Amino acid sequence: MASTRKDQDEEAGLADLAQQIDKATKAADLQDPDEGRSLPDRIINKIVEVAGVAVLLTIVGLVFFNATGRYTIGRTFIWGDEMVLSLLPWLGMLGMFLSIRRRQIIRIDYFVGLFPPRLRQFLSILGSLMAAGVFVWLAIVSLEYLQFFGGDRTIYLRLRRGWFQSALVIGPALAALAYVLMVVEDLRASRRAERPPT
Repeated sequence: MASTRKDQDEEAGLADLAQQIDKATKAADLQDPDEGRSLPDRIINKIVEVAGVAVLLTIVGLVFFNATGRYTIGRTFIWGDEMVLSLLPWLGMLGMFLSIRRRQIIRIDYFVGLFPPRLRQFLSILGSLMAAGVFVWLAIVSLEYLQFFGGDRTIYLRLRRGWFQSALVIGPALAALAYVLMVVEDLRASRRAERPPT
């Protein structure tokens, strides 16, 4: 009898914990990711967010249009597939830029969290600068690729591939800039924290 009561209490506790996790997850999902940022930061992030949503909706619309055509009239529009493939680099680069700006990029902080605060800050800044350097290198390599192949045209729509491939230059360049700005923000925050209160 006692074990049954204990099991019921554990189940009730787990159910309560599940509800708390569900509420916290919903609150995190609905929270404004740019809360507390300056107006220019919010405007930049909103522009990139709207552009990303527009690209995503275009891709989804083209895929839906093609799938509907395939099953209703037995015909697909191959140029739609060409546009989808051409827009994917822009979707990826816009999402990457926005995740860096909002500090939602995947990082492993477990081991860094074990270090003292000063060393942790140094490693965070060093990691951001290294990431910026890698993205600058990627932008340079992509620029060479764009110069070589950017004049080619797509097969069906005859659009210059450079319009779509430029995402591979612009995206990494903006990602590098976002990492540098993150370092500047971190340094400013640490200086404010070190100042004695007046």
